[in-house]
Amino acid sequence: MLKVHSFVFNAFQENTYVVYDENGLCAIIDPGISNRDEELSFTSFIKQNRLKPVALYNTHCHIDHVLGNHFIYEEYGLIPQFHEGEVPVLVAVENMAPMYGFRYETSPIPEKFLTENQVVILGDYTLQLLFVPGHSPAHLCFYSRENGFVIGGDVLFHNSIGRTDLPGGNHQQLLDNIRQKMYTLPDDTVVYPGHGPTTTIGFEKETNPFIQG
Repeated sequence: MLKVHSFVFNAFQENTYVVYDENGLCAIIDPGISNRDEELSFTSFIKQNRLKPVALYNTHCHIDHVLGNHFIYEEYGLIPQFHEGEVPVLVAVENMAPMYGFRYETSPIPEKFLTENQVVILGDYTLQLLFVPGHSPAHLCFYSRENGFVIGGDVLFHNSIGRTDLPGGNHQQLLDNIRQKMYTLPDDTVVYPGHGPTTTIGFEKETNPFIQG
């Protein structure tokens, strides 16, 4: 069974995730690591749990989700993987980081890009990629049907949704994609969002004030 561990990093209170199996293989998703203390917290967890990082994924490339890409590359030799449509978003981080006072070491560019409906493998498990643009131009979510969870990035939050006023955002597109691609998942699916507490698909369909099922 896959386990999910979360960290809350950087000034944006971003959720960084480590997804790992019973053999210690792990994927790192959206490393928002922004300073030395956060680096130590992250590497200590990896060492204490004897995990072996084998993949680095970004749901999307807004600044708060990619601050740690270079660190993960240097520490574990992993090049980030994300949808090709997020490249302009990543490139913009270079000029944006100083405005927010972040130390930013340039993220590597993927050697291969993730695509809509692709499946990625972690040990004996698979994660299905859901293409859910709207918050950003080519946002991906990582869905484990077998384990009943989705790493949702900034698409769907506890009683909220991702903002759509940033470059590449589209409010109606986000609402449509939540209905068509998130709300069609089983109601008991746990949503691990990019910010804030976990929720479930069923809870959001019933109570989310922005978009109900």
